[in-house]
Amino acid sequence: MTPASNTRISPIRDGFRHAALAAALVLAISACGGGDKPADAGTATAPTDAAAPVAQPPAQAISAQVAAMSVDQLRAAARTAQNEQRMYAPAGNNAMEYYLALRDKQPNDAAVTSALTDLMPYALIATEQSIARDDFSEALRLYALMEKTDKAAPALPRLKQSITDAQASFAQRQQQQVLDAEAEKERLAKLEEDRKKQQEEQQKLAAERLAQQQQQQAAAAQAQREADARRQEEARVAAERTRREEEERRRRETSTTAAPATASANDLRLISQSAPKYPPEAFRDRVSGEVQVEFTVGTDGTVTNARVVRGNPPRVFDREAVAAVKRWRYQPIASPVTTRQTIAFKP
Repeated sequence: MTPASNTRISPIRDGFRHAALAAALVLAISACGGGDKPADAGTATAPTDAAAPVAQPPAQAISAQVAAMSVDQLRAAARTAQNEQRMYAPAGNNAMEYYLALRDKQPNDAAVTSALTDLMPYALIATEQSIARDDFSEALRLYALMEKTDKAAPALPRLKQSITDAQASFAQRQQQQVLDAEAEKERLAKLEEDRKKQQEEQQKLAAERLAQQQQQQAAAAQAQREADARRQEEARVAAERTRREEEERRRRETSTTAAPATASANDLRLISQSAPKYPPEAFRDRVSGEVQVEFTVGTDGTVTNARVVRGNPPRVFDREAVAAVKRWRYQPIASPVTTRQTIAFKP
């Protein structure tokens, strides 16, 4: 390179020399094998596919497009990249690739060699950061740039081993993620199976309780029907007895020679009155009403021929009203009297 060209590159190169001196300390420590990996402020997103291929180094450090550029184009592009802080990235458009391509075309240009030396610390730090965030493709690309810049750089063996170890560790983590995912899948499947078994058991218990309730309801209904049948039979027997008594009374009355005395409703004197039963359904629904009953009081004070004249509401209290009137007893009278009574039902 001519002195003029050297003058053009030097001001740009000098602008980065102070920063390069600070980074050189990192390079020196790395060459000795000391120090930890630099922490990257960004958060790396690891691939989730356990079968992802291991990143491979690029076929060549310099892209074909950069290699095809002329000396003047490379020099101008390198200056622009440095001014815009594109020291080592992005691939195919950074100062390091431009200077490497320029060195291939002018291997004896000391200014280019010096510029590459100044860029090495930046590439080293970026490589460490790429390894830390598991970006192995970028780490290998930067490693290739550094290797092309100086194959004898002391940090290269350690970087290569770090990339290899990090890739192996990454693969192990991916494999562990797969194992953990399978274990989680089995755990969830077991939970689902237990849930289904519990649900089936609950349904079985519910069905058993329902069957038991239905049996109890059926037994209660049967007991109610039997009780109703007994009451109906008792009512029939009582009605039959009353009918026979009435027939006997009439027979006795017709057989007597004395003329029967007449009686009216005003002659009736109630001596025994049974309160009617309140129908359970009406009591539960808080229904009230009244029933007018017509009946005949015999000479012995018993009630016969009881019937409903009017019920409000209809047929709700009729049966209990008639049953109660039949149990009433009056003082004996000279002759049978037919009368009416209204019986009220209030809850």
